[in-house]
Amino acid sequence: MTTPRDTDLNYPETGASTTPGRPLPAGYNHLRHRAPIGHGRAALEAAGTAVLDWRMHRAAGVRITTDADRAAPGAAVHCAIGIGPLRAAAPCRVIWTADGPDRYGFAYGTRRGHLAVGEETFLVEMGPDKAVWFTVNAFSRPRSWYARLAGPLLPLAQRLFAHLCARALTRIATVATAGAAAAR
Repeated sequence: MTTPRDTDLNYPETGASTTPGRPLPAGYNHLRHRAPIGHGRAALEAAGTAVLDWRMHRAAGVRITTDADRAAPGAAVHCAIGIGPLRAAAPCRVIWTADGPDRYGFAYGTRRGHLAVGEETFLVEMGPDKAVWFTVNAFSRPRSWYARLAGPLLPLAQRLFAHLCARALTRIATVATAGAAAAR
């Protein structure tokens, strides 16, 4: 696993979300979401590219700015979630990437200024049967007093975001698969 050298992450368990099936750290809310998004190499590559080039986030309704065109360890990411004055800042740093041939994705961890502390991995994989799956593996807990007041709303929002990401990737994979079939 490649991690950034100079870290400004606000939690100690760096990399704990990057291995599916590995127990997540205690003391956090856990999220494991897995959804089928397509079938075949075209679906995998289109969805994998969308994850790595931030299109998945944008398609799921997140404003995202970053110092890298593509996810890479050390890249600073700033997500803005919400509407108008209710928009929450979510500064993160990419801590891990997978870039093919049958797995694409990245993990980012929270930085100072984020409402939460924790980590989230987004991974697209193709199985031996050529089914393409999207997995979100995350652990987090509220950092600020006002985030703690939101109680169960933060984990609920994180689950909703995972579903929105899966839906966006399914659309992207479907278009890619149709395009590959039409090209034959």
